[in-house]
Amino acid sequence: MAAARGWPRKLAAVAGALPGGGGPGRAPGPAPDTAAPATAALYVHWPYCRKRCSYCNFNTYVVPAVDEAAVRSCLVREAQTLLRLSQVHSVTSVFFGGGTPSLASPGTIAAVLEAVAGAAHLPAGAEVTLEANPSSTSASALDGFRAAGVNRLSIGVQSLDDAELRMLGREHTAAEALKAVEAARGLFPGRTSIDLLFGLPGQSRDAWAQGLEATLRVCDDHISLYQLTLERGTALAAQVRGGALPAPPQDLLADMYQTARNVLVAAGFRHYEVSNFARKGALSTHNLSYWQAEQYIGVGPGAHGRFVLRAEGGCSREARVQTLEPVAWMREVQSQGHGTRSRAVLSPLEQLEELLTLGLRTDEGITHKRWGHFSPQLSLQAVFGEPGEARALQQEGWLVLDNGGLRCTWAGLAVLDSLLPDLLWQLQRVLGTARLPPRGRTTGERGGGGARGL
Repeated sequence: MAAARGWPRKLAAVAGALPGGGGPGRAPGPAPDTAAPATAALYVHWPYCRKRCSYCNFNTYVVPAVDEAAVRSCLVREAQTLLRLSQVHSVTSVFFGGGTPSLASPGTIAAVLEAVAGAAHLPAGAEVTLEANPSSTSASALDGFRAAGVNRLSIGVQSLDDAELRMLGREHTAAEALKAVEAARGLFPGRTSIDLLFGLPGQSRDAWAQGLEATLRVCDDHISLYQLTLERGTALAAQVRGGALPAPPQDLLADMYQTARNVLVAAGFRHYEVSNFARKGALSTHNLSYWQAEQYIGVGPGAHGRFVLRAEGGCSREARVQTLEPVAWMREVQSQGHGTRSRAVLSPLEQLEELLTLGLRTDEGITHKRWGHFSPQLSLQAVFGEPGEARALQQEGWLVLDNGGLRCTWAGLAVLDSLLPDLLWQLQRVLGTARLPPRGRTTGERGGGGARGL
């Protein structure tokens, strides 16, 4: 999933732009992470692709040749080092993302998993996901990945329309995508996820609905739907900005999101997170670890992490980002065991901001128990149950605060991006860190964009 690559930067931008800027203030101290079980999810970044898609701004590289043995050695060493520094005793899930990790050999995947199992407990049956492109998912390759320890596949289909795939710069055709999904479902039944993009330039609501129906005829029990974001510096954004391609109107994007929810819920899928749908209990436990603000360790160029350095006597989690450029990252791993570009201890307020921003993406929301782990002295009710922005959002049907915790209604989930500034402002104000008045925003003029994420 893109979460490990994309959301920390955008979340930081949101928090930094708000009054208070996420400073330490007088927030109540959270329960020390060292008191909790030393468990974490593990994200492993494979940075290489055969070509760059027209919409992609991830930390990916197209190079003439990859020294896979060197990359493998560094992934193994960094995983061992960070697991030692965190003193994690059990890894709850592993996610190989990219880039295109299906371009790596099964031997590299097996080596990383063996290193993880040697440095910490990796339970039998723990979710091990590999992101794969249809163009690099032959039956023999998939069989090799399964033998290496992968038990869940996330396939970047993106579209089942050949014209859209060409516009996106994808290597595969719709027919190749269907073949890849069929092969994956044969080897990973019930654990094959499909990624789709909507809001493409020139895409109509009817075309999107037809694509969804076609996907439902072949998909397994998990599907991720992402609204296309035109990122600065990408070829597709330049085409739209230059007038060669039309920008989709906001109302159409909202209609597409609503259509997708209606179609998938009717087909038996649970809308368990802003962009994710599952049936038969096939929720991604790895992705839930992000949204529930659990510890996770990022390994590989540009990977993000959130964990406590227990080996260094730490008692509060750090936000960590590994060095982006693969050659520089490998040099650092070889010299010091890990290639960490930046690390910062998260203040109690910053941890609560992340919990709020990510937890509200799910249909469960933020439970009282989860909030209490980060804020044992100040309850959800004390922060969001008093008169203020959150109370107004509840009265207007966007938000619910009850015995289960704090969560969005469906209407609120669809416009989550526009609710968060008010909620973050109230959190900061209650904790005594807000310094400026809230932005001029009325709850009756909520913009769409829940599916865009943060």
